[in-house]
Amino acid sequence: MQPEYHESIGNLVRSLLDSATHRNGADETAFKDVISHEPQTGRTFGRYKNAHHYSDGLFSEVFKAVAPSECGETTRSQIVALKVTTPDMMTPPHDSKREARILIAVKSDHIIPLVETFQQAGGRLVLVFPFMPYGLDGLLPSNKLPNTARRTILHDLFSGLAHIHGMGIIHRDIKPSNILLASPSGPAFISDFGIAWSPNDHASEPLNEKILDVGTTCYRPPELLFGHGACGTKLDIWAAGCVAAQVVCLNGKTLFDAGELGSELALIKSMFETLGTPDLVVWPEAAGFPDWGKMNFTRYPARKWEDILAGADPSAVDLVSQMVVFESGQRLNAEEARKMSEELWMVSDLC
Repeated sequence: MQPEYHESIGNLVRSLLDSATHRNGADETAFKDVISHEPQTGRTFGRYKNAHHYSDGLFSEVFKAVAPSECGETTRSQIVALKVTTPDMMTPPHDSKREARILIAVKSDHIIPLVETFQQAGGRLVLVFPFMPYGLDGLLPSNKLPNTARRTILHDLFSGLAHIHGMGIIHRDIKPSNILLASPSGPAFISDFGIAWSPNDHASEPLNEKILDVGTTCYRPPELLFGHGACGTKLDIWAAGCVAAQVVCLNGKTLFDAGELGSELALIKSMFETLGTPDLVVWPEAAGFPDWGKMNFTRYPARKWEDILAGADPSAVDLVSQMVVFESGQRLNAEEARKMSEELWMVSDLC
């Protein structure tokens, strides 16, 4: 990577974290606590020493560490997350090399910045990111986010999606845990591009033969469940609509329920019980799906969105109802969702 890239990323991260601190002074102490209680021995990855295990992914481990600095001082902007992967052990669509290439290509305000990558012994590839102390999944259950923070989070999410969708890139795993925040009030960043699809990357599947086993349980759109391998960016819109439902009203509860085992049939049943069992009048594109018509489903009536998101602000109900739609062509695009998010909760409160 070019020195100018490192400098621009460093400046971006510092400015974002500084602005977050000014908006929410209490977060400063919380952020310092991230490393203050760690023991002084840890693992070494490249130039990053004393790295401590933070979390696990399906094909990765994440460590947090303090980036070395010439002056030897520790500041917020020097705390990093090290995503340690072994590319040769990954199975499609998981690909950390492609993830790095896509992150370099999509650099923007609402995509997690990739600071650098480097090789580690044992065939490992390490991706370095600024450490974000909050995930949306950890903030939702408390139901303590003010309306302004919720509006900012959704605006940032849709802005990030509009940016990558404009490049033809599909994230394919939008969910609360992949939305990271510098503070509870934002800014928010889309993270984890490990299974993202790009039309310009040689490691991505053919346009009309995409892998179906993408997304996470209750955020997966219905077209995937019925074998549609030519899905596009509207896949992310369904998932983002499910996230938005949690942000505007449901808090820690998901819009749909895939059951304890994450069953596709349980997820389909939950969708149909909530939105009504669709026919080809409601969902005409389904006629071309390989698995459409293979089973007969109970006919459930559609519930009203005002009941699904009971007590939510009408503007929020309107937003979600135009994103979580069976027919993918009828879903909002990310830019339309971004514009609608700017008007959320301008008058009334959340449920």
